[in-house]
Amino acid sequence: MSGRGSTGNVIAALASLFIPGLGQLLQGRLLMALIQFSLAAILWVVLLGWIIHLWSILDAAKFRGRD
Repeated sequence: MSGRGSTGNVIAALASLFIPGLGQLLQGRLLMALIQFSLAAILWVVLLGWIIHLWSILDAAKFRGRD
């Protein structure tokens, strides 16, 4: 996927909207996907998972691949 604002990043951000970390997984960033999914799952227990959810969406949208 290309740089910021590319179609791939928009799709990744939309995927992260539904499941935190899914967008990172689509971008091929397995470790970041696991971190964000795990943190969101843990923090939703105390109703703070939305913070990680938003971070996941923004991270997927702003990702710049290796040039």
